[in-house]
Amino acid sequence: MLPRLLLLICAPLCEPAELLIASPSHPTEGSPVTLMCKMPFLWSSDAQFQFCFFRDARALGPGWSSSSKLQIAAMWKEDSGSYWCEAQTMASKVLRSSRSQINVHRVPVTDVSLETQPPGGQVMEGDRLVLICSVAMGTGDITFLWYKGTVGLNLQTKIQRSLTAEYEIPTARESDAEQYYCVAENGYGPSPSGLVSITVRIPVSRPILMLRAPRAQAAVEDVLELHCEALRGSPPILYWFYHEDITLGSSSAPSGGGASFNLSLTAEHSGNYSCEANNGLGAQRSEAVTLSFTVPTGARSNHLTSGVIEGLLGTLGPATVALLFCYGLKRKIGRRSARDPLRSLPSPVPQEFTYLNSATPRQLQPIYENVNVVSGDEVYSLAYYNQPDQESVAAETLGTHMEDKVSLDNYSRPRKANITDGDYEDAM
Repeated sequence: MLPRLLLLICAPLCEPAELLIASPSHPTEGSPVTLMCKMPFLWSSDAQFQFCFFRDARALGPGWSSSSKLQIAAMWKEDSGSYWCEAQTMASKVLRSSRSQINVHRVPVTDVSLETQPPGGQVMEGDRLVLICSVAMGTGDITFLWYKGTVGLNLQTKIQRSLTAEYEIPTARESDAEQYYCVAENGYGPSPSGLVSITVRIPVSRPILMLRAPRAQAAVEDVLELHCEALRGSPPILYWFYHEDITLGSSSAPSGGGASFNLSLTAEHSGNYSCEANNGLGAQRSEAVTLSFTVPTGARSNHLTSGVIEGLLGTLGPATVALLFCYGLKRKIGRRSARDPLRSLPSPVPQEFTYLNSATPRQLQPIYENVNVVSGDEVYSLAYYNQPDQESVAAETLGTHMEDKVSLDNYSRPRKANITDGDYEDAM
């Protein structure tokens, strides 16, 4: 009877004195967990205990403490295992709870995306470029990988316990303009992002201006082509053309390269030309190019010939009137020769000058004719000028100059003649 009583008294004392309670009992990675060591009902609540929590024979937290609870900020996959707690009385008696298996669940990565800094995928040459790979969900250690191009050149790999990771290009170059994507995985297979295009914006370099004319020496009315080109610079590029800092016009290059502007030359277009390139990242101006030309000789000749023709037409009128006057006078003098033997001779037509593609004036040649018998045995001559046409003047030769040497005396000097009025009328 006594042994049975002792067994009944000892049974509760020999069983585990406490229980370990985990909340939540099935945690996911990254979530907090609270462990609580619960005392059996036989023990007085006034008793003083020290508590300690264990996982796989390793003490957790600060070790022994007066608190029956242990807060774990985040549980990870590797935290899965067997947990229990112990309580120690003032008499150094140790009570141990039963073991509890806690399994931490991992959440697969989802919704992988790639973003850029600066936003929009555009970066200035020389600036910092950051590629940010993110996942909407996923727990544990996530492996992030960055790739360049559609062929998938691996740039960098990072393993970290976070939902985002960054890949940095400290100084962006023109060669960095490409498509990029990233991949994230945490043990459930890789999950890629979409493609993101990166554009490296390059300011324009100093442009080069070329002048193209249809001939070696530009002339008035030629069409001059002004071609401006910046060897570097992101499109589109807008070009402005200037003559002595006066804007002539503009032309754009949507795909990059150079652009041209055509100008019909006038006499005022000699001088310095320049151009300016701008793609929104800063303007650059070319060096000045000087263009010099003169008015073509042909143009001057045309103007001079026109002037000569007008001059000839202007002088032909008075000359024709003079000829008609002389002809009428000749007939009148012939009728009155017997009655008026001493009539004065009419004054000759004044001499004139003309020019034909030359600055040297040429004197017109006189034409002479015997027109009157003044007295019975004396003959006088009347000299007058006849205006030659343009071809005669232009074709003047040395023979003409030889004729100039004929003396006026041969015609104007009175000479003896045995002539009658009847003979004069026959000459008329």
